Amino acid sequence: MVSADYIVGLTDGEGCFYVNVKDRNPRWAPFVQNHFYIKLREDNKQLLEEVKESFGCGAVYFQKDNRPNHANCYRFEINSHKNILEVVIPFFEKHPLRSLKEKDFEIFREIAFAVKREEHKTEKGFSNIKKMKLQMQENRTRWMRENRSSSGNAK
Repeated sequence: MVSADYIVGLTDGEGCFYVNVKDRNPRWAPFVQNHFYIKLREDNKQLLEEVKESFGCGAVYFQKDNRPNHANCYRFEINSHKNILEVVIPFFEKHPLRSLKEKDFEIFREIAFAVKREEHKTEKGFSNIKKMKLQMQENRTRWMRENRSSSGNAK
């Protein structure tokens, strides 16, 4: 097992809080699913297994990458709504992130509780969740624009 501080640092650097949102369709209701994951090169699989052991839930998946200059990797992921609410959120409330990902986590948390309250099942609630998800992307895009010069190198 790895320490909570190590998991926080690993998440700050290589983790992601992601929300999958699918609009209404005549055949199904709106869909919202929270995902927490950490992705590392394939030679770090054992580290992800230790993270999984520390959380006591989730799974480690192989992720093949055919893009040039990209290595195959493994991804530790938790996407069960129950585990997001009972494990991931309490963990990061107790052990706060130190990077800009803290803002993504706060929105991720809000969305998870909105889904728990079944707000995604109303048009207004689903619209609010979609707006919150866009704020997560704005945080990331703004940070990238502020920290990169036109040549793509950090200032």
